[in-house]
Amino acid sequence: MTTEFILLRHGETEWNALGRLQGHLNSSLSREGLRQADVLSARLATLSFQALYSSDLDRAVQTAARIATRTGHDVRQDPRLRERGLGILEGLTRAEARERHPEVFATYAAGGPDDVIPQGESSAGRLRLARQCLEELGARHPDARVVVVTHGGVLSSLLRDCLGIPPATPRAFSVLNASWNQFDLQAGALRLVTWGDVNHLRGLSLDDT
Repeated sequence: MTTEFILLRHGETEWNALGRLQGHLNSSLSREGLRQADVLSARLATLSFQALYSSDLDRAVQTAARIATRTGHDVRQDPRLRERGLGILEGLTRAEARERHPEVFATYAAGGPDDVIPQGESSAGRLRLARQCLEELGARHPDARVVVVTHGGVLSSLLRDCLGIPPATPRAFSVLNASWNQFDLQAGALRLVTWGDVNHLRGLSLDDT
């Protein structure tokens, strides 16, 4: 049995536009982000799917809520779909983080999967939670299509995990706001089908930085 996951990155936020690291902190969708969510909802209104899940962070919930208004699904929130917690770096631009916490930022930028940011978490830990969530959803929705609204860091980790790209390898792919990414789950294994589809957008979609 195969579960088809349409994994969406949330729409652009005010902090995305300013280049601030968000982690578990909340930043509202920007005007462009609201437009992106509405365009996503219009595309999903033409597609049959069984359930709609979302990270419990505001930016994902806002995106999912606008989809639900169009498609009629209930939004089921799960904290395991959250972005990686960035601890003391949250709310800072990369330049500010580099200046205020040079050693921590250098460790973060190096991309070690098991490195834990003070007051935050590791990327490997966050990936385990996301995988656990998807596997449970796959068992709950066998042979069905499920839409999930999540975050750039989660998507990036899932792609690396799926394709065997080492976590510390410099990123050579984009993770765009409101992007459409399909992964199929069968017998506990994820298979990438579509990555970074933004054909539904007619404007700028910011990469995860």
